[in-house]
Amino acid sequence: MSDTALDITGWTCPAPLRDRPRVVMGHGGGGALSAELVQHLFAPAFGGDVLAQLGDSAAVSLGGVRLAFSTDSYVVRPLFFPGGCIGDLAVNGTVNDLAMSGAEAAYLSCGFILEEGVEMSVVARVAEAMGAAARAAGVEVATGDTKVVEAGHGDGIYLNTAGIGIIPEGVDLRPQRVVPGDVAIVSGEIGLHGVAIMSVREGLEFGVDIQSDCADLGGLVRSMLAVTPDLHVLRDPTRGGLAASLNEIAAASGTGVVIHEGRVPVPAAVANACAILGLDPLYVANEGKLVAFVPREHAEAVLDAMRAHPLGRHAAVIGEAVDAHPGLVVARTGLGGTRVVDLPIGEQLPRIC
Repeated sequence: MSDTALDITGWTCPAPLRDRPRVVMGHGGGGALSAELVQHLFAPAFGGDVLAQLGDSAAVSLGGVRLAFSTDSYVVRPLFFPGGCIGDLAVNGTVNDLAMSGAEAAYLSCGFILEEGVEMSVVARVAEAMGAAARAAGVEVATGDTKVVEAGHGDGIYLNTAGIGIIPEGVDLRPQRVVPGDVAIVSGEIGLHGVAIMSVREGLEFGVDIQSDCADLGGLVRSMLAVTPDLHVLRDPTRGGLAASLNEIAAASGTGVVIHEGRVPVPAAVANACAILGLDPLYVANEGKLVAFVPREHAEAVLDAMRAHPLGRHAAVIGEAVDAHPGLVVARTGLGGTRVVDLPIGEQLPRIC
């Protein structure tokens, strides 16, 4: 398709697509450019009320059963990193997207796009990691596909996984349910995945071994729902980090969000690495964390349940939804000031998932 084939004269947004006639890396970063691409190109092309939800997974009804349905593609570089590889990342990432709807993941599909010349031993390691992660998460890889592209047209292996799961009765997780007074809880220390990828990709030494937090969050979500099904929204802050997830929730709910920087759990190794590189931990990707907005009356019990789970032992209340500044996220700093936490334009570090 030529650059002039689309009529984009009617598109409007803070950084219009018409100012970028070609795809840039930021369009895959989970920030403002990604949102622009989805809202102004893909959504109008596909249409449909389900897609308009724009959640981590789509909630649909089929034969009287409420299902969550999600798909994701993985182009992480390098394929193997401290704490995981592209294989378990692909399984856990899709399982987590389903869990953010409260769904019990059941079946996955898997598509392998292989570059000509990649070693069979590498493909085997990735497949074995996927199988192990699926068994640990209690899901079955039920169908799949394989394609091969010419040497030089890929980075060894790209993966796509799609998943389906059943949403329990009484569970309705979506950002539109967030109301002023809801408490924001993050499940643990942020920034580990992005910094782990950066350390091996760039050959950086931070003085400590930083492991990705790649993990299946289904069990943690079950523990939270056992306290109350009336959680308002869950998001796993992957691309764009915690800042992107909070901005998406604020925009969809029409509330403001206030967080307290000093309450956000940032491990010292991540804080030091970000200080050296000039990065903000709020924008660094995670692959085993979630942020929840919970009615205030349930917040303490939900927090206790999270801390009793291995993946939530560092859970913390970081802020709340408010009436003021609807659609905006602000952070209270340790010096008593306030700063706006914007939706990132692109991504601080591309190709992290």
